[in-house]
Amino acid sequence: MNIRLHANATTTPKIRRFIRESDRPIAQLAKELHVSEDTIRRWRQRDCVADGSHTPHRLQTTLTPAQELVVVELRKTLLLPLDDLLVVTREFIHPEVSRSALNRCLRRHGVANLKALLPKEEGPKTPVKRFKAYKPGFVHVDIKYLPQMPDQDQRTDLFAAIDRATRWVYVEILKDKSATSASGFLKRLIDKAPFIINRVVPLDNFMIYKYIIRLDRPD
Repeated sequence: MNIRLHANATTTPKIRRFIRESDRPIAQLAKELHVSEDTIRRWRQRDCVADGSHTPHRLQTTLTPAQELVVVELRKTLLLPLDDLLVVTREFIHPEVSRSALNRCLRRHGVANLKALLPKEEGPKTPVKRFKAYKPGFVHVDIKYLPQMPDQDQRTDLFAAIDRATRWVYVEILKDKSATSASGFLKRLIDKAPFIINRVVPLDNFMIYKYIIRLDRPD
């Protein structure tokens, strides 16, 4: 029979069985077998001599209610496909969230159908300039109010930015949308962007208008 031991195992199944069946004092066994007393105690408490699984019994791949609110607002604001939203969620919200958990979250909140979230067209269709026609550096910014959760001591605001050309996203959750928060977000946005930001366009009427940055820098 092939026995697969853990890479750091200090005992074999034969020694473990000896530990379980021996009535010698723990200190004496540890000294005799050249292992720690904790090892002796551990194998005396086990029901078998095989290595246990080192995989966590419960992977934290689901979102908390507060995180779900953030994800839903990102979905409605940025209109990202599931896989793109998964990348953003793992980077800014929950690094271990699974794709299936994210999909279930969107379904629970009624935002799984991306087409249904797109703005309704009114009147005759007019040509729309596609995002790919823009150069990197044309960034849309929006702020969304997040309701206060029972386990939070204050409400927060979601700051989200997306580049038209590359769909690069930057997200922060701040305590308010004051002048200090808005200007600080913009400074960090410019610092984190992998390209030169030439223009920041707000998607809504909020405090960030006072601190809007329009940088006509040379390419």
